[in-house]
Amino acid sequence: MKMGRGVEWAVHSCVNMSWTPPGEAVNSARLASYYRLPAAYLNKQLQALVRAGILTSVSGPRGGFHLARVPENITVLDVVLALEGAEPAFRCEGILGDVPEADGRENFIRSCLISQTMRQAELAWRQALARQTIAGIADSMERRFPGDRDKAARHLAAG
Repeated sequence: MKMGRGVEWAVHSCVNMSWTPPGEAVNSARLASYYRLPAAYLNKQLQALVRAGILTSVSGPRGGFHLARVPENITVLDVVLALEGAEPAFRCEGILGDVPEADGRENFIRSCLISQTMRQAELAWRQALARQTIAGIADSMERRFPGDRDKAARHLAAG
């Protein structure tokens, strides 16, 4: 499975927004410049997070984006699904039903061992992402890189 680069950008953006004072909007252009990202593409990712209820968009001269929920209630899976969609990564087409002498009554999508293996792997992957919250990542980053929170806050502060 391959995810778009917007997932990385969006998770980092959410972590940065978790470090801003409650209700303070983060300007997407400032966020893009902080990471040297294309502003229009980052804004597109942030808009997808707004549609998913992860971010709130604020218009006006001090506008931008902020988290719509507390960071403890936003999982990495929420972000991935908002950007990549909820469709499964593996789609079994039931080709076992096309082999000679196949039982036409069999549901090969459910009984195929390859399909089961792929579904189990995807379930494990989704569960792992669902256990990781924006707050947890932010806390880990603060412990590992103690100066990053303040550096990001200074760059992103409205001004």
